[in-house]
Amino acid sequence: MKQKIVIRITLNNGKKNARSKAMQIAVGLQGVESVSLQGEDSSQIVVVGDNIDSVILTSLLRKKVGFAELTSVSPISTEGEKPKQETKPSEFGIQPMVWLTYPAGVPSYYQPGVPYFAYDVAGYN
Repeated sequence: MKQKIVIRITLNNGKKNARSKAMQIAVGLQGVESVSLQGEDSSQIVVVGDNIDSVILTSLLRKKVGFAELTSVSPISTEGEKPKQETKPSEFGIQPMVWLTYPAGVPSYYQPGVPYFAYDVAGYN
């Protein structure tokens, strides 16, 4: 479900590059399609995307930038839009990169050639 999230932030708290930092945080979330600054003094961040968790976004902005208040969350209807024509990439076009996933933890290695020794201690009770 596409949604539009509006968050009001305070950008004049003395920190350098607070606007760019806030936009980087918003773009870093999964499902974000566009981010823009709106309002009289660019104090509102408008985030448009698919299945974005607005509470997580607001709490990240509070931790990294400063005061942030969730103003509105509204769904965006896609009924009036024309369906996009899918284009097939050419034979030599850009191919998507596939990242391999590894299970969590440290890999353990089994070395079958290592012998184990057992000793009998005489006189031990």
